[in-house]
Amino acid sequence: MFKVLECVAVQHDHALVALAAGICVVGMLAFFLIHRRAVECSEKRRKIWLLVAAVTGGLSVWATHFVAMLAYEGTVAIEFELFRTILSAVIAAVGFWASLRIAEGGTLKSEIAAGIAATLTVAAMHFTGTASIRAAATIRHDIGMIPVAALLSIGLVTFAFRMSMRRKGRRGLWAAVGASVLSICLLHFSAMSATTLVPDPSLREVSLDGDVGRIWMVWAVSVVVGMIVLAGTIASFLDRYLTDLRGFANATLEGLAVVREGVIIEANARFPAMLGLRDRDVIGRSPDALMVAADGISLIDVERTRAVEAAPLKAGPLKHGKEAFLEVAVHTIEYRGRQCQVLAVRDLTEKRIAELKVEHMARHDALTDLPNRSLFNERLDTAIEVAGGTGERLAVLALDLDRFKAVNDVFGHAEGDRVLIRVADILRRCVGVTDTPARIGGDEFIILQAGLDQPTAAYLLADRILDTFRQEMNVNFDPKAVGVSIGVSIFPEDGRTADELRNAADMALYNAKFNGRGTAAFYSADMDADLRQRRLVESELRHAALRDQLSLVFQPLFDASNGTCTGYEALMRWHHPDLGQVSPATFIPVAEETGIIVTLGEWALREACRTAASWDDGLAVAVNVSAVQFRFPDLVDTVSSALTDSGLEPHRLELEITETSLIENRETVLAMLQKLRALGVMIVIDDFGTGYSSLGNLQAFPFDKIKIDRSFIWQMEEDESARAIVKAIIGLGKSLDLPVVAEGIETFGQHRMVIEEGIEQLQGFLLGKPKSAGEVEVLSGIRRVPSFRKRG
Repeated sequence: MFKVLECVAVQHDHALVALAAGICVVGMLAFFLIHRRAVECSEKRRKIWLLVAAVTGGLSVWATHFVAMLAYEGTVAIEFELFRTILSAVIAAVGFWASLRIAEGGTLKSEIAAGIAATLTVAAMHFTGTASIRAAATIRHDIGMIPVAALLSIGLVTFAFRMSMRRKGRRGLWAAVGASVLSICLLHFSAMSATTLVPDPSLREVSLDGDVGRIWMVWAVSVVVGMIVLAGTIASFLDRYLTDLRGFANATLEGLAVVREGVIIEANARFPAMLGLRDRDVIGRSPDALMVAADGISLIDVERTRAVEAAPLKAGPLKHGKEAFLEVAVHTIEYRGRQCQVLAVRDLTEKRIAELKVEHMARHDALTDLPNRSLFNERLDTAIEVAGGTGERLAVLALDLDRFKAVNDVFGHAEGDRVLIRVADILRRCVGVTDTPARIGGDEFIILQAGLDQPTAAYLLADRILDTFRQEMNVNFDPKAVGVSIGVSIFPEDGRTADELRNAADMALYNAKFNGRGTAAFYSADMDADLRQRRLVESELRHAALRDQLSLVFQPLFDASNGTCTGYEALMRWHHPDLGQVSPATFIPVAEETGIIVTLGEWALREACRTAASWDDGLAVAVNVSAVQFRFPDLVDTVSSALTDSGLEPHRLELEITETSLIENRETVLAMLQKLRALGVMIVIDDFGTGYSSLGNLQAFPFDKIKIDRSFIWQMEEDESARAIVKAIIGLGKSLDLPVVAEGIETFGQHRMVIEEGIEQLQGFLLGKPKSAGEVEVLSGIRRVPSFRKRG
């Protein structure tokens, strides 16, 4: 008997033993290098590299064992059984793969488990390989130091895995290699020391044909395993290098493509993504088949010194279905040893969309998305230039919303915005495809109509807009509805420049609003004179009170039951030294439109209170208060001051308001009326029956008197419905215990009819015309209705 370990020094080829040791060291180095590469990779690539590492490590350990066994030069010739030899190699590879998978846990427990698995793998491979020996001897095994060697090996392999995974430097790598080599040698020589070959003459002698065959096998195994190790190591480094380069290229925001001989041979992931394509859709294709330059010239056939804008051809679905904007720079580089072109592509889509959005916002109204004043002026100038050359006519329609301020004040700005959006939608539906509707501010809109037969087309468009407003903006059903007034000017008759056309349209609009809202007016030369006259009236009216051009006249009111005069209504008159006697129908609308009515109204209130304070006790004075005056919160203080300064008892002052006052900022107006009522002032609702929701107004505030609108009185003799309305209002007043006044009585028939219907107070030219303050004093001594009443 003899021990194999004792034969190593004498009966083993020392060169082959050194070769086995070298294979072990190089194999373990390759194993841990590839293992580190696997740890750095993504999940999909990690599995591949773990398999490569397992094969490299397993075959390295197997080759170490196999070469060391072939180094034996004893008297007993040995051979190896092919199947078990191959099986031992498979065991080594599979065992190392299992150990690597276990070590992925990254904890101390998983590393210990991996160390146990690797140790058992080496042991299983060794004993399977030993069992494959064929010799004229019997193989016996003695456990000896194997358990101790196994425990030490587990500790060394665990340490090796820990160093490899947690120490990324060279020291950690070499520590792992050293520990693993020591573990393999410890296991191998411990197992070999426990192995005994007992010569047995009865067994077939294995013939030795010489060293050449055995040495050739040794080198063949060494070379094959060495190539596997070398290939795995090189592949690991190349993969790391190429993957890092590709990852670096993919990390950039630019798309990169390498072009050789007119076709793309390499591209990063960003490049096909910009074109809405897949990776395989761009390789082997020409850039000109994927993108088109803004200048129409080939991207690669012409040398460019600067980047050029380009757009992708619709070869695939673009990102998010949006149009893409690209910028392409072309450079010449050396790639794979040959001159190539590299395309650097930047995605300008988001930037260009943002620029287009900013440009759109700069030329469109933010709320309605209609063209704004700037864009409208551009199109108008262009249209005038074209029309001037072709002799065509065009129209400009200026639009202003009626009652919009009331809606905005009552229902709030948010609802006002919704109304403007609704109006913009109406205009879009009404205009033609070549027309340009625009919002130029507030509730002002303007439309350019070009390329059509004018003024017929403008007539039709204005009529279409007005009709649509009547259908969709009916104030009788929708309190948020608004109307529209339209002014129209025609090129070249009404102006040859943009300013002239707009001014003419504004003049026509002003005329439409002044003569009756909700209509359309075409510009005429007479409007210039009318506008100048209105502006003159406005200018002179501002100074009328300071120049003592204003005065008050007083029209009496009579009690229908006994004919006595109960009071007077103060009416304003304006006598201008140059304009003469200006009608209230002329200057009152101008005063309300410009806000001058606030100053005039305060003057009339103070003058009426001062005059009425000198009348006999019991006579009241009625003063009209404009809806504009209710927009100012100091109205209550003004009334209180006028009463205090004049000494007039509050109950002798009647403030007449129209129902339009209650439309604008209704809650505020009602609160002000409550405060006026608290002063003791009488509140009268004037022109009853013509405003919005008359019955609702009576319910919202307890008025002291109702005045029937004179339009119903004037129609009583000819219109049965007007007489029925008067009768209904009188009946309503009686049911609410409110005096009802019939104003505007001018004929005996009207007088008789209202008396028959049970009217309580009368007023009109038939009964008494407005008189000056001095004449009122004379009439106050009579205080009775004229004698014709008795004959009526």
